[in-house]
Amino acid sequence: MIRKTFILLAILASVLSSCTHNPNHSDSSASVNFDLDSIVKRGKLIAVTDFNSTNYFLYRGEPMGFHYELLRKFTEHLGVDLEIVTENHLEHAFDLLSTGSADLLAIGLTVSTERKKFISFTEPILETRQVLVQRKPRNWRSMTADALDRHLIRNQLDLAGKTVYVQEHSIHYQRMISLSEEIGDTINVIAVPFESEDLIRSVAEGEIEYAVCDENIALVNSTYHPGIDVSTPVSFHQKIAWGVRKTGSEKLLEELNLWIGAYRKTASYSHLYAKHFRNSRSLAIVRSDYYSLSTGRISMWDELLKKASGEIGWDWRLLSSLVYQESRFDPGVESWAGAYGLMQIMPATGDKFGIDITSSPDANVKAGVKYILWLQEIFRDRVPDEEERLKFILASYNAGPGHVLDAMKLAEKNGMDPTRWEGSVASWLLRKSQPEYYNDTIVKNGYFRGTESVNFVTGILDRYDHYLNMVPASDANLAHLQQSVPAAR
Repeated sequence: MIRKTFILLAILASVLSSCTHNPNHSDSSASVNFDLDSIVKRGKLIAVTDFNSTNYFLYRGEPMGFHYELLRKFTEHLGVDLEIVTENHLEHAFDLLSTGSADLLAIGLTVSTERKKFISFTEPILETRQVLVQRKPRNWRSMTADALDRHLIRNQLDLAGKTVYVQEHSIHYQRMISLSEEIGDTINVIAVPFESEDLIRSVAEGEIEYAVCDENIALVNSTYHPGIDVSTPVSFHQKIAWGVRKTGSEKLLEELNLWIGAYRKTASYSHLYAKHFRNSRSLAIVRSDYYSLSTGRISMWDELLKKASGEIGWDWRLLSSLVYQESRFDPGVESWAGAYGLMQIMPATGDKFGIDITSSPDANVKAGVKYILWLQEIFRDRVPDEEERLKFILASYNAGPGHVLDAMKLAEKNGMDPTRWEGSVASWLLRKSQPEYYNDTIVKNGYFRGTESVNFVTGILDRYDHYLNMVPASDANLAHLQQSVPAAR
């Protein structure tokens, strides 16, 4: 009922404003010059993508999705980090690209002549066509194929006089306007600010009669909603690609094209495509309690971690990221070194705080929280900046504070900032595996191989960014999100 209300409001909005507004109206040839060499120097590619059950989502605490995983492969190829900006409104996504807030538009964009005026498309990442989404009759399971076809629109001419919903600013709107002209009759096209998956759900639930979306998305969603039909094409097959700015991104485009052309020929690409568009497990994922787009949940331990995070002044999603990194939310896991439970606490640490870390998940988390509080006291005065201090605490959670304090001393001795993690203390923690540094007289804790600890910090903070993209801070925020942005559900 909530979505139906918003669809009605969207119809009203579409009457009051032009639906032909082009999302690419911003001048993407503006003086934004941040090409491949600058991206590599910065060490990070910023990409805009949308979140839904195929492109980018969170399942059991792990970010997944076709576009997301393609982006990860490409940034690994470049040797840079990936920053995801989520935007399900096409107009806003194009604006992020054109203003230089992002380097790459990694949304499944249909290549069109009109869009080529505003952005440069990459080599296609896949091909698909547009299809009509319609609801099957109630007794469809008992009907023959021929009988079912007689109850459904199979000829595009039969769309005359029908009302069809599409995502605003999408290529689907343009296609339906063209089809109306081709059949010489009126198709009432309603453009609404909802992503295709939400329109499909609205058809399945009887709130609207027809929608149009890309076939690959429709086929995946038909496994969630078996009562819909997506077998009527309304376009030829079309190329789906990513986009970059028309000027100032020439080297990035060249590298993307070379990489996409090669990667699409690999077994890895075939596996990735099948995983997200031909996977029988997709239904189980979307219906899971831990499919975060619909439930706002990360794990079965959310309530425990929300309570515990308040004791240390952390966002509960940050603590969840740490727990995922340590145990993948398995309360019974034990490391080769003897660390145990959700927060991988060593028995000696539990003894220090008078807690039996094996007695229950609650006790294990309680010990982990006390350990973090202890680390906070160690670094409170040593690292004044709160954001930087968090990195030192995370590193110490993995390495122990002694090795991190040694790295701080080495940084200071060698003229670097002992209160900054990246490019300073993290580098010296890595060097503690070299004799000339772990034998330095200022080093009190000896040899240490710091790669795991540096990666530990990066992994937790990167995953936390995904949790911020996908998971609301509170149940109240989730309710607001579900009501105001149905596409994020």
